Amino acid sequence: MTIRRARADDVHPIVTMLADDPLGARREKPGDPAYLKAFEVIDADPHQLLAVADADGEVVGTLQLTFTSGLSRLGMTRATIEAVRVRSDQRGNGLGEHLIRWAVDEARARGCGLVQLTTDASRVDAHRRRTWA
Repeated sequence: MTIRRARADDVHPIVTMLADDPLGARREKPGDPAYLKAFEVIDADPHQLLAVADADGEVVGTLQLTFTSGLSRLGMTRATIEAVRVRSDQRGNGLGEHLIRWAVDEARARGCGLVQLTTDASRVDAHRRRTWA
């Protein structure tokens, strides 16, 4: 498995993963052309990295990294990890943790001094205390 920058042809499998949980099922609409437009904006922004986990040509996981420059902490850049998803048939095998560790390493390689993970308040499992460093 490799983790790489998402491409336009990855949008449908990514949206399918976003829709494949109780929260996403209520708000996502796979097939809507708005997703491809959003992808184009994300992909063109050097402060955004939409990544996928690719297993033999199939998208099995995804996350988005946002890099934010700031004046505090001597002008430190921070990274925000969001929209972490693992395809339902791949859950429970450590892929989510692998994605997070990859994101932390990527943020570090880009000079970020702080990494934040966003999750919906209803995702109790995501709120368990973990150390990714």
